Amino acid sequence: MTETRFAVSLPQQVADGRFDPGAFRDYVRRVEELGFHSAWTRESTLAPAPMLNPIEIMTYAAACTERLRLGCAVFILVQHNALQLAKSISTLDQLSRGRLEVGFGLGGRDQLANFGVPPDGLVTRFTESIELMKACWTDAKVTFDGRFWQVEAAMEPKTYQKPHPPVWIGGHRPAAVRRAVRHGDGFFGAGGATTAAFAEQVRTVKAELTAAGRDPASFELAKRVYISVGQENRIDDLLRRLYGNANVAVTGSPEECVRGLRDVIDAGADLVLLDPMFDEPEQLERIATQVLPELS
Repeated sequence: MTETRFAVSLPQQVADGRFDPGAFRDYVRRVEELGFHSAWTRESTLAPAPMLNPIEIMTYAAACTERLRLGCAVFILVQHNALQLAKSISTLDQLSRGRLEVGFGLGGRDQLANFGVPPDGLVTRFTESIELMKACWTDAKVTFDGRFWQVEAAMEPKTYQKPHPPVWIGGHRPAAVRRAVRHGDGFFGAGGATTAAFAEQVRTVKAELTAAGRDPASFELAKRVYISVGQENRIDDLLRRLYGNANVAVTGSPEECVRGLRDVIDAGADLVLLDPMFDEPEQLERIATQVLPELS
């Protein structure tokens, strides 16, 4: 078994005119200094809450750091033009000298019309987009003939990482887990899933890997964990508005947070993405000094 790695979320909820470049730079450099494996964004293009875009946030973070890996969990893939997203990802992987991780999710159907995406063939559109992007990142000449994409072209430069950045696939349902095994390098459990639900997803992953004849060591498992060290009431209120309940968070004293994270690790997480949702600099220090040393 590999040692569990820990990541943190990057602050993205920023109201109009409130982004503080210096504070963001200090935060991401502190994440790197503390030895976290990676820092992650999410995508929410159309929503009432202000949310900065993941590609730009990761680009800014890459310029502020030297070693820290950067990821998105997840891009809502069908809302994108796959060729344009492939180009953005390959460009950022070059700029960061190969520090990028990419996650893709199917997303809900409620926003599709706003992006001009018809609801029919959604899964096929999703899987074709992944395969087309991989072709753009690896093939000298792309020849792709699918239901939604017909491409004969070349894309240069390729991604800095060979053959391409790690591809994570996120989701809740068993079908998403199966897609992860077929098309990805890892599965990313959602923050809105309980630890028990994630453990069930891990069991599904292992069964699918066996059925596909894949080496389990070639496939990774991650889980976003909403966490609040010492301020559980505030994060509980946020999560009730998001998910209708607060049972998905790890909260309380440092000792309680250690127990909650140990449960996630025992469920099978190779990578734990810690998402405090508010007071990120203060929570970062508490997590790094009061929680993680007890899990090493």
